Amino acid sequence: MSDFTHLNKNGQPVIVDVGNKEITHRKAVARAIISLPENVLEALKKDDFKTKKGSVFQIAIIAGIMGAKKTSDLIPLCHPIGLDNCNLQIELNEKNEIVIECATSVEAKTGVEMEALTGASTAALTIYDMCKAFSHDIIIKEIKLIEKSGGKNDFRRT
Repeated sequence: MSDFTHLNKNGQPVIVDVGNKEITHRKAVARAIISLPENVLEALKKDDFKTKKGSVFQIAIIAGIMGAKKTSDLIPLCHPIGLDNCNLQIELNEKNEIVIECATSVEAKTGVEMEALTGASTAALTIYDMCKAFSHDIIIKEIKLIEKSGGKNDFRRT
């Protein structure tokens, strides 16, 4: 169990002690992909992705930023950090899937990958919420970390 950073030697949950770590510039990017039924996609395209609730993508971006900022309130062992930046991009890919990318950064002793993942997840769930009146056959296909840097181990998905 010693390989799990959020468990102590007795197997009890702990927040990781970052007291002796260096403050560095840390960045992370996460991606979520959503598959919509054809009728939902066509309805959204027809109205430029606007619904009675508002612009689907714009509201999802705001929700994603809010989610990233609240990560430590949602994930019990995450450190509360003040983000320096959070940027969400939402677009359709060549398969007509909605692709959400959330990029986060901070000068801190701990990374921001959970904030990026939470931002992408929250944006995806917001799109689901705004489109569920059309169909419940909406699939959030994947949520994954694309890259992180600035800590002990950098990561980039190829």
